[in-house]
Amino acid sequence: MTQQGSEQEGSQQDGAAGQAPVQATRIKSEDLFRQQREIEIEHQGRIYRLRLTQMNKLILTA
Repeated sequence: MTQQGSEQEGSQQDGAAGQAPVQATRIKSEDLFRQQREIEIEHQGRIYRLRLTQMNKLILTA
Protein backbone atom coordinates (compact mmCIF):
# COMPACT_ATOMS: atom_id res chain seq x y z
CA MET A 1 0.00 0.00 0.00
CA THR A 2 1.33 3.45 -0.86
CA GLN A 3 1.52 6.31 1.60
CA GLN A 4 -1.08 8.20 -0.42
CA GLY A 5 -3.40 5.21 -0.27
CA SER A 6 -3.11 4.92 3.50
CA GLU A 7 -3.80 8.65 3.93
CA GLN A 8 -6.93 8.36 1.84
CA GLU A 9 -8.13 5.38 3.83
CA GLY A 10 -7.48 7.19 7.10
CA SER A 11 -9.46 10.24 6.03
CA GLN A 12 -12.39 8.05 4.99
CA GLN A 13 -12.44 6.40 8.40
CA ASP A 14 -12.41 9.77 10.20
CA GLY A 15 -15.88 10.75 8.96
CA ALA A 16 -19.04 9.43 10.58
CA ALA A 17 -20.88 6.64 8.78
CA GLY A 18 -22.62 7.97 5.68
CA GLN A 19 -20.87 11.37 5.83
CA ALA A 20 -18.16 12.59 3.48
CA PRO A 21 -14.79 13.27 5.18
CA VAL A 22 -13.85 16.89 5.79
CA GLN A 23 -11.28 18.15 3.26
CA ALA A 24 -8.08 19.47 4.85
CA THR A 25 -7.10 23.07 4.19
CA ARG A 26 -4.24 23.30 1.68
CA ILE A 27 -1.74 26.16 1.85
CA LYS A 28 1.02 26.62 -0.72
CA SER A 29 4.49 26.73 0.80
CA GLU A 30 5.25 29.84 -1.29
CA ASP A 31 2.46 31.64 0.59
CA LEU A 32 3.92 30.58 3.95
CA PHE A 33 7.55 31.41 3.28
CA ARG A 34 7.13 34.66 1.26
CA GLN A 35 10.75 34.94 0.04
CA GLN A 36 12.15 33.50 3.30
CA ARG A 37 13.80 30.14 4.02
CA GLU A 38 12.49 29.69 7.57
CA ILE A 39 9.32 30.48 9.51
CA GLU A 40 8.33 30.04 13.15
CA ILE A 41 5.09 28.35 14.16
CA GLU A 42 3.73 28.69 17.69
CA HIS A 43 1.71 25.68 18.88
CA GLN A 44 0.51 25.24 22.47
CA GLY A 45 3.16 27.61 23.80
CA ARG A 46 6.05 25.99 21.93
CA ILE A 47 7.90 27.47 18.97
CA TYR A 48 8.59 25.24 15.98
CA ARG A 49 10.78 26.15 13.01
CA LEU A 50 9.81 25.14 9.50
CA ARG A 51 12.78 25.40 7.16
CA LEU A 52 13.14 25.08 3.43
CA THR A 53 16.39 23.30 2.53
CA GLN A 54 18.65 23.88 -0.47
CA MET A 55 17.08 20.73 -1.98
CA ASN A 56 13.58 22.28 -1.51
CA LYS A 57 12.62 19.84 1.26
CA LEU A 58 10.77 20.89 4.41
CA ILE A 59 12.19 20.30 7.89
CA LEU A 60 10.14 20.93 11.03
CA THR A 61 12.04 21.15 14.33
CA ALA A 62 11.04 22.02 17.89
